[in-house]
Amino acid sequence: MQPEISVVIPVYCEAAGIRVTLREVEKYLSQCASTWEIVVVDDGSKDSTWDEIAALSAGMPGLRGLRLSRNFGKEAAVSAGLAAARGRAVVLMDGDMQHPPSLLPTLVQTWRTGEADIVEAVKSSRGNESAMSAARAKLFYLILRAFSGHDLNGASDYKLLDQRVVEAYRTMKERNVFFRGMVSWMGFRTTQIPFEVEPRIAGDSGWSVFGLIRLAAVAVTSFSTFPLHLITIFGLIFFAFSVLLGIHTVYMKLSGAAINGFTTVILLLLIIGSSLMIGLGIIGEYLARIYEEVKQRPRYIVSQELPGPGR
Repeated sequence: MQPEISVVIPVYCEAAGIRVTLREVEKYLSQCASTWEIVVVDDGSKDSTWDEIAALSAGMPGLRGLRLSRNFGKEAAVSAGLAAARGRAVVLMDGDMQHPPSLLPTLVQTWRTGEADIVEAVKSSRGNESAMSAARAKLFYLILRAFSGHDLNGASDYKLLDQRVVEAYRTMKERNVFFRGMVSWMGFRTTQIPFEVEPRIAGDSGWSVFGLIRLAAVAVTSFSTFPLHLITIFGLIFFAFSVLLGIHTVYMKLSGAAINGFTTVILLLLIIGSSLMIGLGIIGEYLARIYEEVKQRPRYIVSQELPGPGR
């Protein structure tokens, strides 16, 4: 039987808090949904997260588990969960309790009105986040908005998606995915609900500076070709500058006021050389995305599964 609501929770090394999270999700789902399932995707955790999920599945009939063969990254784990979800609406949320399960009834009731296909939980504040983490997040969204045109500041992965949205997401077969950007790009009717980010129930965030930089590169190159146009713009600017400098140099030579020296030449070489390297780097990012796509490898590999009949 198709459940009314599916909740997809990608997790990585959340053994310390996964029991509490799933019990809370089960409690609020029981209040707002007649039939439901919880799909937990273990993204190759190195701790006992999978053992905790397996132990809980014995006493939680609506729990399903997917274990990926290795750590493919959160975006791949999200794709695995959305591919497995069977509900008429699917809620995606994190497994560290920063996405409060108490908001589930509000998301479901808003969806039932039929006025929106996507019910998006938006951060009204970032909670007890360090200044460095907040600065990294702000820079990430600033870069994404500047290059892709998508303003996702305050957005989160905590969303309810109607089955039509999930089906549309499944048709997008690219390997490099950015869930928030893809949902925004699809353009379905969306309503927003603010929420306060709760403290993590256990452990620390798995996002590193390198991980955020890589996510930003994927997000920008997946949704915009503007960085490629920047190379042309810089080329035109330097061409105009070189023409003006050439006219000035000829004038100084003819007037007998030319000064011997290599400062200007060295400076120009450094500017042009660095610009060329940046341009090659931008082109390289797009070539890397193309290379990864043409190999047509799967986004993820499921090594184990805990089926659940749904409730």
